[in-house]
Amino acid sequence: MSQETLAVENGDLAPETAAKASAARAALAERDGVLVAFSGGVDSSVVAALARDALGEDAVACTARSETLPAAELDDAKRVADEIGIRHETVTFSELDDPNFVANDGDRCYHCRTMRLGRMYETARDLGIDTVCDGTNADDPGEGHRPGLRAVEELDVFSPLLDAGIAKDEVREIAAAYGLSVADKPSMACLSSRIPTGLEVTEERLTRVEKAERVLREWGFEGFRVRDHDGLARVEIAPDELERALDPAFADAVHEHLTDVGFEYVTLDMAGYRTGSVSPGGTEEGGDEVGEGGDESGDGGDDSEDDAPDLGRQYPR
Repeated sequence: MSQETLAVENGDLAPETAAKASAARAALAERDGVLVAFSGGVDSSVVAALARDALGEDAVACTARSETLPAAELDDAKRVADEIGIRHETVTFSELDDPNFVANDGDRCYHCRTMRLGRMYETARDLGIDTVCDGTNADDPGEGHRPGLRAVEELDVFSPLLDAGIAKDEVREIAAAYGLSVADKPSMACLSSRIPTGLEVTEERLTRVEKAERVLREWGFEGFRVRDHDGLARVEIAPDELERALDPAFADAVHEHLTDVGFEYVTLDMAGYRTGSVSPGGTEEGGDEVGEGGDESGDGGDDSEDDAPDLGRQYPR
């Protein structure tokens, strides 16, 4: 994308949103340099764009690679950093090294976020940068059980969107004003959010969830989760995409593919996709897109047989 400053004077943004974006950018400009905890989601991408705008080469985006980050999300983060024109670093660590994370109690996200941000601070120090910032927005603190935010506070992470009072819908508007491809990207909590609280997080479970969700994504679904109930896959599909999943051809294909990746049983949750269905308080946290509900969209369509998809092509056997 262009390295021009955010167009706040030419009508791209509502005046109030433009003023908030300018305030966040000005706050970033006061720092000697910043390292942005960067997932490639819309929140951290807007922070990275504002930081690149304010500080130029003194702004760095950093993505943490671990077992809980799908490979496709890492690839997307690299692509979006290139869009923004910001330097992009990656660090590697394993949440599975921490028995508190593996135990998967109600504070799993606190342990994950503490480790992840700790690696960010190590990288920042190596680069001579004092400030680490994240994508927490003004809507995040009011969304139920959010232990990850406690780690942000304890480690004194700078949250420019939160400080400027920028809500989620405004984040998307600012992303669109910057021309970011992720402006409408649905949320993506980390893979460990698919494992019910109290059931240990293991590499085996994370791997089969990632493989299962890759299949659904390749089939064109947008709003979904595959929950791992100790070998039983509970597939959640967004309500406006659920009709596609009720076809027997889908049932046959998804059973075949998900048992191939390691599940013993495969079920379809008739309540559909909802965030945090296996977590305390009904919220999901993960990456820097903590607890996002997302904009889950589907095709809708009508119920006529003539318009039914060719399931033989949609769901290869």
